[in-house]
Amino acid sequence: MASAAEQLAANMNMGSFARATELHKRLLFTLMALLVYRIGTYVPIPGINAEAFLQFFQNPDGQRGILDMFNMFSGGAVERMAVFALNVMPYISASIIVQLLGAVYPPWEKLKKEGGESGRKQLNQYTRYLTVVLALFQSGGIAIGLNAQPGLIDQPGLFFIVSTITVLTGGTMFLMWLGEQVTARGVGNGISLIIFAGIVAVLPGAIARMFGLAQEGQISAFTLLFFVAMAVAVVVFIVFMERAQRRLLIQYPKRQEGNRMAGGERSFLPLKVNTAGVIPPIFASSLLMLPTTVAQMTANADLPSWMSWLPVVTAEMQHGRPVFMIFYGALIIFFTFFYTSITFNPEDTAENLRKYGGFLPGIRPGKRTAEYLDYVLTRLTVIGAAYITAVCLVPEMLMANSGMGPAIIGGTSILIVVSVTMDTVAQIQSHLLAHQYEGLIKKAKLRGRGRGTTAPARR
Repeated sequence: MASAAEQLAANMNMGSFARATELHKRLLFTLMALLVYRIGTYVPIPGINAEAFLQFFQNPDGQRGILDMFNMFSGGAVERMAVFALNVMPYISASIIVQLLGAVYPPWEKLKKEGGESGRKQLNQYTRYLTVVLALFQSGGIAIGLNAQPGLIDQPGLFFIVSTITVLTGGTMFLMWLGEQVTARGVGNGISLIIFAGIVAVLPGAIARMFGLAQEGQISAFTLLFFVAMAVAVVVFIVFMERAQRRLLIQYPKRQEGNRMAGGERSFLPLKVNTAGVIPPIFASSLLMLPTTVAQMTANADLPSWMSWLPVVTAEMQHGRPVFMIFYGALIIFFTFFYTSITFNPEDTAENLRKYGGFLPGIRPGKRTAEYLDYVLTRLTVIGAAYITAVCLVPEMLMANSGMGPAIIGGTSILIVVSVTMDTVAQIQSHLLAHQYEGLIKKAKLRGRGRGTTAPARR
């Protein structure tokens, strides 16, 4: 028999959505915040020659390195050199660094485990401080690089460098604040939705480019249909794998409470196949783009003899090259295992189960439970790593061999879009479910008042 929550979820319709006024306000706030973000991606930084920079960025012979990934996540803000060119990438990097340090740095580990709500707020504050440092470093590199390029700046000099660092860092901090406001007052995770909006914004241009290549005869109609079918299949595959999980049965023992027996409940411990999410491909892409970025910054400089290998490595570490594919897949697998080990600790989970009296049937609590959880999680992570690697590499390989160029619509972009969409839809459903529960509670209170006002029985 279905539970009350499942029955309410099954009965959701447009009528219940129309009555959920609080959800309407949250959705409107989210849309307005994303609109403000998209407007900011079209406001150029002061002193930049927008047309000259766009021609420089779109030069097919140029090697832009990590800027390509920033441009994809920012919805084209980098190629316009807008105030939101850095997007929330410094915040994401800072969040991951704080999480990693929270697992290996004892004071932060204690703050994470025993600090509660105050500890979480303290770690969030450290994340903000680190975001400022990373944004200053990245914006400084961009400002110095732009200042050294002739024709891109109206008035090169120290004032342009300082103003660019200030504007780009301020844009990142504003987006970080905007994302936190969306998380608190809107629907979904604000930072994820900002990245989602940036990727979705460039999808129409990518699709138009595919049709343009087919119209020019560079690719056949069959190839175009094949890529459309492949995109649909990849989306379905991602949805299936993101929802896949291994549910471990948890048993709680019965206990005597007065004259009756209590306890004996059963629950499940869900272990996702993809615990790491979209972090592995993002980190792998960042590391692989660093050689190209360094080569671009040192293009006009005399390299020492010990750096003579850099141009050769840069030539091989381009999209579609075999060396790039090998390193990309290896880094995705490494970060999948590494990040999973950070986010899920089998020993802590086993200790929490033992503390509350829960156990896995047939497995002794404590060390044996931790070993079994690690055994199951390792095998799930192997499947998850293979899934993420396939999603990221197969579109890359097919597009590189079809004459379309490097990754018009990459697997990483599709993975992020589908994951964020699923999370946002789940939160909308939870808001609708909470609204229906509130309606039931109000009806129950009204019925109770009605009974209380009836005339007393005669004695």
